[in-house]
Amino acid sequence: MKSEPDEFSILDLKRVKVEAWTGIRNYQARNFMRDEMSVGDEVLFYHSSTRPPGVAGTMTVASRPYPDPLQFKKSSKYYDEKATKEKPRWMMVDVKFQSVFSTYIPLQVLKNEVKLGNMAILQKGTRLSITPVTAAEFRHIVKMGEK
Repeated sequence: MKSEPDEFSILDLKRVKVEAWTGIRNYQARNFMRDEMSVGDEVLFYHSSTRPPGVAGTMTVASRPYPDPLQFKKSSKYYDEKATKEKPRWMMVDVKFQSVFSTYIPLQVLKNEVKLGNMAILQKGTRLSITPVTAAEFRHIVKMGEK
């Protein structure tokens, strides 16, 4: 899961412990969150739109998916006039801090790792804020971050 660190970073999550992951407005990313995530799933925390972008740590899914309340708030940049309480369009989960890596892993380092060659986020043109990661990819990145 990606976040811009100047908006919300792994250190912010460490400070608050649990946070609602609001503002997802891409259908495929929403579907990954709504249909594929379960409480207790481990997640990589990726810092995007920074120099360099990369993986900063881990968190866990702390809730089942539920409607993002910002879709109903007219003053929010995430407001969606087509969403209703009866038929919400956008979902979210809560995430819980797990760890900050001792070694930040820049995107270029990830791209150079042969074992991560098929990782979704490393494929050309992939810009989703939420992408699936295999168990082997997750374990490999955690080992890299613990060095």
